[in-house]
Amino acid sequence: MTALKQFDRLEATGLWRPNTAEQRREVVVSLGDATLTITDIPGRVLAHWSLAAVVRSNGTALPAIFHPDGDPDETLELAEDEAEMINGIDRLLKAIERRRPHPGKLRLLFGVTAIGATIAAAVFWAPGALRSYTVKVVPPVKRAEIGVELLKHMSRVTGQPCMTAEARPALQTLAKRVLGPKRDDTVIVVRDGVIDSTHLPGGIVVLNKSILEDHEDPDVPAGYILAEETIAKSHDPLERVLDHVGIVANVQLVTTGQLPADALSAYAEYLLTQPKPEIDPDRLLLAFEEAKLHSSPYAYARDLTGESTLALIEADPMSGQPSQDILSDGNWLRLQGICSGT
Repeated sequence: MTALKQFDRLEATGLWRPNTAEQRREVVVSLGDATLTITDIPGRVLAHWSLAAVVRSNGTALPAIFHPDGDPDETLELAEDEAEMINGIDRLLKAIERRRPHPGKLRLLFGVTAIGATIAAAVFWAPGALRSYTVKVVPPVKRAEIGVELLKHMSRVTGQPCMTAEARPALQTLAKRVLGPKRDDTVIVVRDGVIDSTHLPGGIVVLNKSILEDHEDPDVPAGYILAEETIAKSHDPLERVLDHVGIVANVQLVTTGQLPADALSAYAEYLLTQPKPEIDPDRLLLAFEEAKLHSSPYAYARDLTGESTLALIEADPMSGQPSQDILSDGNWLRLQGICSGT
């Protein structure tokens, strides 16, 4: 989804408060393709909002006031002189709304679907069939919303995502280099909780800060990002969520468009403790070849001896060649310090 093709990214200043008990504070707002990122002036991330779940509470009045759907106590206020950002958010919200079924049609469609799905799930379908159906009908904006909600639940263990003003462009550059030009806001770095890396619905990739701090080559985080993307293409992350939350939550997502918060919280805890699915080395090597990235730095980062990742070392598609345009030395150093300001 890119309703703002003329902009790579919009940034503005605004006033944000997490709840009614706290005062508003000045923040920097960054508008990405699927998320709204709110940081303090030094660049520390305060909040990630999924655009699929953002509401403008005061119509066309100025200053514009936005809040996450279902949480009107957390607000973002943008002044009249931030018209470009306000218009950008409004246009994206309208684009999302056009792609979203209208309530009347949604009730009619899902009313019939709810009965059919519930009966089928209970009597005829195996849970896997219902899960496959749900995966097919959930739109990209809802996937992104689920991914952001999972990230919030994970933050109880991982802490808030790391970010500094200096590291932000470097992280965006790395994300775009590996995942493509529309994915600059989908790589998240955290301090704890994630063993090395993981991924969430909506194309979100989460890296432990050690992937950046403990290695001297940007090929390493690039490899982890690419590996997570490759796993996501083979094992749909939404399907993994639905497999864990159970048949009732599956039906609820199909019929109401929402997953229970307690189910998402339980899955977030599960995700942080479970091993990742195995990756077919041949599929991963093909991904490295297509991305023109070395596979051996990633292989040695996973296993210093190289014994368990020998195939990725011996068949490195870029052996003897430099990886193409990952990060400059300056950007790499800035990215390695992404958690220093949080």
